[in-house]
Amino acid sequence: MSLVKIGASRQVVIPKKIHDQLGLNPGDYLEVELRSGRVVFTPKALVDKRLEEGLADIKEGRVHGPFSSAQELVRSLRKTANPQKTRKA
Repeated sequence: MSLVKIGASRQVVIPKKIHDQLGLNPGDYLEVELRSGRVVFTPKALVDKRLEEGLADIKEGRVHGPFSSAQELVRSLRKTANPQKTRKA
């Protein structure tokens, strides 16, 4: 068990060992609940955060398409995933 101190602005530092075990990164979200008199933090992947990342990808030009069919999309994904690998006809 780790002991932490509440900061002046109600901030709590998560110990490095626990932080690493949870795979947390700066900007990640934690849900905070009170359960039976205990504070419980649960990592959450919010849609808003993922949407923000997706919009940043679009803004930076990290997109492919548009595609006229699902097959065209799959071909593009395979080509992107294995750019050096070529298929034999």
